[in-house]
Amino acid sequence: MDIFKLLRPKKVAVIGASEKSGFGGDTCRNIIKYQSNIDNVYFVNPKQESIMGKKCYKSISEIDDEIDLAVICTSQKTVVPLLKEAKTKGVGGAVVYASGYSEVGDEEGKEQERNLIEAAKELDIAVMGPNCGGYINFIDSTFSFAFVGDYANKKGKIGFISQSGQFCIDMLKNPEMKYSYAISAGNSRIVQMEDYMNFLLEDEDTKVIAMYLEGVKNPIKFEECLRKAAQIKKPIVILKAGRSPKGQETAASHTGSMAGSDKTYDAIFEKFGVIRVDDMQDLRSTSAILATLKTLPKNNKFGAMCVSGGETAVSADTGYMYGIEFPNFSHETLEKLSKLLPPYATPRNPLDMTSTLAYNTDRFADGITAVMSDENVDMCLIGFTISENVTVSNEIMFEGIKKASERMDKPIALMSFMETSRNKEFVERFINIGIPVLPTTKYGFSALKHLVEFVEYTSEDKDLELAIPDMTNKKETIALSEYASKKMLSDYGVNVDLGMIVTSKEQAICEANKIGYPLVMKIESADILHKSDVGGVKLNIRNEKEVKNAYEEIMSSVSEKAPKAKINGILMQKMLNKGTEMIVGLNNDPQFGPMILVGMGGVFVEVFKDVSLYPVPLNKKEAEHMIKSLKSFKLLNGYRGGDVADIDALTEMIVSISDFAYKNKDNIKELDINPLFVYPEGEGVGIADALIVLNQ
Repeated sequence: MDIFKLLRPKKVAVIGASEKSGFGGDTCRNIIKYQSNIDNVYFVNPKQESIMGKKCYKSISEIDDEIDLAVICTSQKTVVPLLKEAKTKGVGGAVVYASGYSEVGDEEGKEQERNLIEAAKELDIAVMGPNCGGYINFIDSTFSFAFVGDYANKKGKIGFISQSGQFCIDMLKNPEMKYSYAISAGNSRIVQMEDYMNFLLEDEDTKVIAMYLEGVKNPIKFEECLRKAAQIKKPIVILKAGRSPKGQETAASHTGSMAGSDKTYDAIFEKFGVIRVDDMQDLRSTSAILATLKTLPKNNKFGAMCVSGGETAVSADTGYMYGIEFPNFSHETLEKLSKLLPPYATPRNPLDMTSTLAYNTDRFADGITAVMSDENVDMCLIGFTISENVTVSNEIMFEGIKKASERMDKPIALMSFMETSRNKEFVERFINIGIPVLPTTKYGFSALKHLVEFVEYTSEDKDLELAIPDMTNKKETIALSEYASKKMLSDYGVNVDLGMIVTSKEQAICEANKIGYPLVMKIESADILHKSDVGGVKLNIRNEKEVKNAYEEIMSSVSEKAPKAKINGILMQKMLNKGTEMIVGLNNDPQFGPMILVGMGGVFVEVFKDVSLYPVPLNKKEAEHMIKSLKSFKLLNGYRGGDVADIDALTEMIVSISDFAYKNKDNIKELDINPLFVYPEGEGVGIADALIVLNQ
């Protein structure tokens, strides 16, 4: 399929064109009002001679021209026949507005969608939708979009893809957002979200990709897009629905997508440097700042300049909340500012420059230049709440900011402190010189935080791959016993003490003397996953008598509490020394593969939920990052005079478990290593217990 015929067509036919309100009429209105060249657009309606003063054809077959794109504005049942007819005119792309497909949830809708997918593949037509709002290509001025709005002066660098038509409309209403493409993708059953992502990644006119995403249908394509974005350092900003159970249900019913595990998306986005935002405003402001800035800051070092003490304090506090750093100005900068500011002003960062500078263009420019020249500052933030009425001082500040921006190659952004009606033309002047106007402080500093995360991200120290599994027809699972679990880990290079299985008291005593005391004895059975619950564990066994008693007590208790369990014997192994207790686990996401979890044991996992999740495969640097991201990491790093744990050995263990999971991505369902003891630096780690669940 040729996505260029869909998104960059030269000739377009609107089938179902109309003057009435609705998809057909509103598409025609957009074309007539906004499209720069309507000579290559053909309206089709068998009941009309002309529409909005433009000739109308009875059918697409009647058009004496080759057509690239068919915009189908008619009902569901007409779509497939119209696609077949359109193919005779060379059509390679189609926008299908009609609904009533898989999003409805009934069997008829699903069948209609299967028929549409089959026809599109057979005809080799790249279909947007169904149940979509169409798209606007602002670069070529192509308006295959079903919703009327103000789309003048919208050309820019943001490529927006949405699985919600309303969100696409809302995003286009914002006067500060400038787009290369705005795509209301709908169900994305033929051309998928990942295809649009790939197109925009390769599009030179798109600087930032913004997305509203409800689910991923093609994880392999999704992985390829994320890898490409990380390697070429093109920002992807995603509002992903499905954080809550209700959100997951809504997303699935809306588009027929699988919402997937939300924590899995967080982990994948972290690995590939995707910016995840929390709501539409966050999506807008983050995308806008990345698209508007001509130069990105090199580090998280900001200088803030405000005209009042209140604004200065709010900047300092909100910046602190969002991890924005305001380093101290250098001595040279302080001297420059002291000469520019009134005697009662105290130069510091953030800076209360008072309103004095706002009444002199050159002095204001000099003040900004002084801050931006500081070696400790990578980006300058200027407090400036733009209102509907532009004052004389506003004009002076604009000219001063413009002059300073021309002197330096460091970025500038305006901070707003109150939501108000903004003068659109005045905001536009700032955007045109590469200076974004941020929303109010909470969202403004959230956007700056995302900007810093993007700047600080590097793909060079990451394994940019996912262990995407083949889960076809693998719905049943089987749990392995502890010994079998450890044996499987050992076979794949994980360092673990297998222990010895015994089936009699006499054998137990003999093996105990070989293993050495103290030791642990545990029931060995794939049918008993929680051994302590049935009295199947005895610890700190120190002599032959205790071995004999432990054997008898375990067998008796298990016989009583789990009479149907198949018993392999009793597993004996050397009692591990007590170390820092950790938990390492795996869960195989059906779309994206094994996800590795690391956390400190006990209350840290159970009560505080202090865990780190990351996709397989990972390297040692990524494993180290996982450990250091734990809130409890200080306890591993010699907190208050305690031993420094063998973090190197722990990272090696995490990597070896990741390698094991990668090699078994099609078979592994779950892995639980609990506890894993981490010993002082240089003394390694030890696996006390392990459980593997496999897919069948």
